[in-house]
Order: sequence, then structure tokens, then C-alpha cells
Amino acid sequence: MDFFVVSLLNGLSYGLLLFMVSAGLTLVFGMMGVLNFAHSSFYMLGAYFGYSVGRLTGFWPALIVAPLGIAFLGALIERYLLRPVHRHGHAHELLVTFGLVFIIDELVKLLYGNYPLKNPMPVELSFSAFRLFGLDYPFYRVFIALVAIVMFGAILALSRFTRVGLIVRAAVRRPHMVEALGHNVPMVFLGVFAGGAALAGLAGVVAGVFYPTGPSMAQELGVIVFVVVVVGGLGSLEGAFVASLLIGIFSSFAVGVNWTLADAFALVGVAGADLWGGAFTVKLSTVAGAIPFVLMFLVLLLRPAGLLGERQ
Repeated sequence: MDFFVVSLLNGLSYGLLLFMVSAGLTLVFGMMGVLNFAHSSFYMLGAYFGYSVGRLTGFWPALIVAPLGIAFLGALIERYLLRPVHRHGHAHELLVTFGLVFIIDELVKLLYGNYPLKNPMPVELSFSAFRLFGLDYPFYRVFIALVAIVMFGAILALSRFTRVGLIVRAAVRRPHMVEALGHNVPMVFLGVFAGGAALAGLAGVVAGVFYPTGPSMAQELGVIVFVVVVVGGLGSLEGAFVASLLIGIFSSFAVGVNWTLADAFALVGVAGADLWGGAFTVKLSTVAGAIPFVLMFLVLLLRPAGLLGERQ
């Protein structure tokens, strides 16, 4: 029982962190059709910017200043790197942003070093939320979940119930009509891209004081965020939210499970330990990193548009 409850709570907090990172990519990739392979680098830069600003002003000002800095950087990248190649298709966007990943990684290593930084957690958030099975559950995990839920509600309200959201959704579907009505469509796309970068930067600031702030942050979530967007459905914020929770919970349970496929066969009375040269004796915890991709395969097999994506 304790394993189930703790794994569920950890999975929810990790899944909500995944949503914080993937929410911006959902807007950029799902709505604008811009394939930004460097989105997770914005998440890493947010953690480093938050660390630098936090040393001068403290955690709470950094929570505002750092995402704004990432938004400005994202606007520059969209205007001067992605916009000129956008008309040439996804292959060019992929090459540009893939190269940008290496540039950002090397700049981070040059400025901050090749090792994780000691990014202290704010004292006012460093306490136990509750005691569970004799263990103190950190409040900061709850704080990560609260920030993600507030982010989800704010983005949903902005996109569904405001004039800005209406213009953005119309510019995605009918850009020429929106331009004929007097709106600057390139500026709309620039704002969406900058907003998506700011969301990733905010996730980096929040996660950087709990998880290690290091140059490997972008690699750890680089592909997973694309899995979240694809599983949830392109352009579906609700789908990204559900997919993030599913991936977080499944991954959390898989890490702590020592079962093998042979154990599963044994439950139904089939001896599977010697099958495939012992391949069925591999523990699920050792292949937990493959869980998101297995989930993506199953979802795309049964519903190619994603969980909550619209069929074309």
C-alpha cells in the first residue's frame, strides 16, 4: 500500500512537471506547426537563468524574471532563425533547432561548467507537506504540482475565453483571413513562440531547485516532451495534460517494480524464464525509460490522432 501511494504521488508530480515543459511545445508544434527540437533547451536555460537571477534577488523574483528572459531569447530565435526557414518545411526547422541544441549545451558548459550546480531550495518552501508511512513528503513536490495546475488553467482560459486566444486560433487555421482583418500574423506567431519558450523557462526555474541543475537537463526531457505532445494529440492542451500524467504515473510505478515478463507468465502458469535466451528475466525497472515510447506506440496504433487530438 505504501509503495502504491508514494509511487502515485511521485508520478503525479513528475507528470505535472512534464506538462509544464511540454505545454509550450504543444502551442508551438501543435498549433503553429513549428518543429522546435530545442524546446527542452529552453527548459534547461530557465533553470540556469533562475539560478543566476536567484543568487542576486532570491527565488521569487527569479520565478518572474527568468521566464521573461527566456521569452525574449525565444522571440529572437523565432524571428532570425526559424522564420526564414519555416517556409522550407520541417526538415530545415529540424536541422536548425537540432544544431541550436548543441550550441546552447556548449554555451552552458562554457559559462557554468560541466557539472551540476548547487541550486538551493528557498527556505520558505523547504518543509514537509505531510508525513506518509513514516516518511516526510516534501512540500516542494506539491508546489510543482500547484504551479503546473495553475499554468494549465491559465493557458486554457487565455486560449478559450479571450480575444488574444481567438486571434491565435484563427491565425493558425486561416492566416490569410486574419491578416486581411488587419492583424499581424507573423507577430502573432512570434508571440506564441515566445510564450511557449517562457513556459519552458518557468518549468526550468521551478524544477531547477529540486532536480539537479546541470547540462544534461535538456537531454533527459528532450524526446519525452515530443512523446507527450504526440500521445496527447497535436495542439490539444488537455491531451498533453492527460498524456503527461499517464507517462509520469507509469514511469514512477515502473521504476519501483522488480517484476519480469517471466513473473507475468508464471501468474498464468506458463514458464517464461528460459524464453528468448533469458530476455524475459529482464526487470521492468531496468527498462522504465522505454515506458513513454511503448505508450506512444500503443496510442498511435489505436488512435493515430492522439488521445484528445482532432482527426484531420
